Amino acid sequence: MQAFADLLERLLLTPSRSGKLRLLTSYFSTAPDSDRGFALAALTGELDLKSIKPAAIRTLAEERMDPVLFNMSYDYVGDLADTVSLVWQGERRANRAPPLSEIVETLETATRAEAPRLVASWLDGLDATGRWALLKLIMGGLRIGVSARMAKVALAEFGNVDITEIEEIWHGLAIPYEPLFAWLEGHADRPSPDISAPFRPVMLAHPLIPKADRETPDAVDASLITPEAFAAEWKYDGVRIQASVEGTARRIYTRTGDDISHTFPDVLAGMSFQGTLDGELLIRAEDGTGVAPFNALQQRLNRKTVTKRQMETHPAFIRAYDILHDGTRDLRALPFRDRRNTLETFIADHGSAQLDLSPLVPVTGLSELDKFRMHPPAPEIEGLMLKRWDSAYVAGRPAGLWYKWKRDPFLVDAVLLYAQRGHGKRSGFYSDFTFGVWKGDVLTPVGKAYFGFTDEELKELDKFVRENTIERFGPVRSVTPEIVLEVAFEGLQRSARHKSGLAMRFPRINRIRWDKPAAEADRLETLEAMLPE
Repeated sequence: MQAFADLLERLLLTPSRSGKLRLLTSYFSTAPDSDRGFALAALTGELDLKSIKPAAIRTLAEERMDPVLFNMSYDYVGDLADTVSLVWQGERRANRAPPLSEIVETLETATRAEAPRLVASWLDGLDATGRWALLKLIMGGLRIGVSARMAKVALAEFGNVDITEIEEIWHGLAIPYEPLFAWLEGHADRPSPDISAPFRPVMLAHPLIPKADRETPDAVDASLITPEAFAAEWKYDGVRIQASVEGTARRIYTRTGDDISHTFPDVLAGMSFQGTLDGELLIRAEDGTGVAPFNALQQRLNRKTVTKRQMETHPAFIRAYDILHDGTRDLRALPFRDRRNTLETFIADHGSAQLDLSPLVPVTGLSELDKFRMHPPAPEIEGLMLKRWDSAYVAGRPAGLWYKWKRDPFLVDAVLLYAQRGHGKRSGFYSDFTFGVWKGDVLTPVGKAYFGFTDEELKELDKFVRENTIERFGPVRSVTPEIVLEVAFEGLQRSARHKSGLAMRFPRINRIRWDKPAAEADRLETLEAMLPE
């Protein structure tokens, strides 16, 4: 367990991606089976220990210290695992720190009555770092700057294999992945799990930045974007997915390979084909033809179950972009022009209320495309996708083949109203900021943002919050309304759940307007004028 705790702490304190990858590959090379397998499951979000929940952890801590003092500590720190690991009052006994595999295997078979006693004994035998790692393992949500894909990249580097080889078999592997590690170490052949309707690693795009300044690494020569070289299509504001059908197996995957089929049985029912499609998961608008705002899709995401009523009020469908397999052939090596022709015929044969075709946008030149990008035919379109006609479907983000060219974000000047403590490495700072605009002579909240600023700006904002607090509400503070924030966001829609009547899409702090007085911040009418017609 201590080695896993040390790994998590070092990952948390290592800012660079390359540094994190080195730590992961080193751990995979030295940790024994099954410790490294369970660690991998925790890092990729696959580990689910059902025998103990956060509420039980909190109860354990309150039994060891004054509950009022614990709650004050929790309000200050802002993270349950951080708090318990620091304030835990251990009992002296013949304690030991068991290996990670023993902890996981014991909790997997323990009852909910037994689990708290086991966890308490392990907490007694660990130092503060070990306690923190144990609690993060139990509660999930590590928040150490390591994504599931990064963990798989580290695996690929550890085994000196292409990451696509891992992604293609990932869903057929079982924790603690011992056959996988045996293959990566050269002791066995590549696992060949029997996976029906498998996930195929997706192809991603680079942002298009058509600037004359060639010092910009992502800048693109505008003359390259020609009708002969590129196709264009709308970039819809939904969730990129892959729909795969093989025999009777039907699956919907996210772009990272997570299986979300159970959440969209209505879409599965409309997948009456054999093969694999790349597309966008969307919600039909009330008129039955258009696309609903992203907020409607959020009502369907991340649910363990979905009701008939939810499927009726928020009908989901797939808008197909590409075809990877037609049921008999792997088409990924073909140029996009050929895949597009195949896709058009495929959708004509198999289209349904749950499956349609993404239309192409005429390409006449970059200036015309720029007009389409900034003024799409519907507010649910984020911009454009540009794809080379001769591009094969290559997993990852290959250079020069696909580009995404999004609308410029909306901007509004708002006033900082409330601040809340962050989590993880931000638990010591006020980093979640609620902002508002003027409605008459009163400021009304319109959104919340927790990124977009530098570390130095965070320190300045935190200092302002501490020095200008008006009221306290647990971990939240209201502040003197003096700081103006320029907020960027991707879209706006009406919302009965918000006091302002509006909801922002992906708000973030674009810059801090230290120079601008709060009285000159924008008004609610300014935002209402940005609403789509």
